[in-house]
Amino acid sequence: MTSENVSDNSPAVLLFPQFESELYRMAAYEVAALTEEQLDFESDKWGWAEWSIRRHLSHMASGNFRWFWQRWGLEMFPGGAPPNIPSPEETALLTQSKYDRRMDEDLYWGVDVILEKLLQGLAIGQAILANETAGSVRTKEFEFSDTGEWPWFYNVHTGLRRDPELNTRIWFTLETIFRHRYFEHITHLYNIQRIKLAQGLTTKTEVPIEGYMALPGWDLSKP
Repeated sequence: MTSENVSDNSPAVLLFPQFESELYRMAAYEVAALTEEQLDFESDKWGWAEWSIRRHLSHMASGNFRWFWQRWGLEMFPGGAPPNIPSPEETALLTQSKYDRRMDEDLYWGVDVILEKLLQGLAIGQAILANETAGSVRTKEFEFSDTGEWPWFYNVHTGLRRDPELNTRIWFTLETIFRHRYFEHITHLYNIQRIKLAQGLTTKTEVPIEGYMALPGWDLSKP
């Protein structure tokens, strides 16, 4: 993925065309026709299989709501929320459930339901991009608290600024947020594919090895 040839005056959607349909299409295609048993296969043999396909998918869907709405929604939509933003009550279920970085599994368990929320979250990203230029996403900043959970994060992204007086306070550009979401999607899609291979299933799409997965030492092993 490259953005060097996109001028600042260009529509922001040109930086991240994958959010229009590609990311959803790849996910939906990979999980199509899988049985409940195949969706829920987990194994402690590989770190990437500690979550099932269903749970990787739920994490992907939840993440869009957490990054595009929960943290900075009012800043990203200064004119008011678009129609596809869930109610505050549902947003809490999508972003703050008792399950680790996944939606509430008591309510969002069926794969069709999870895919619906994945599509809705990606649409929120599209709505943001539709209101921005390439230049504005490269300069708009959002404050974030760095807990040190992701040491690899800073080996991939530009567009980060750290508070010189408070080391845990950083700012992301909007471009960095979108790039992170893209890298997260393809990373978990790759994990879904590996879980399919571990069950003797074939994969259906080609996931690009870039972003986090391209870092030295990243586990790209397959069963």
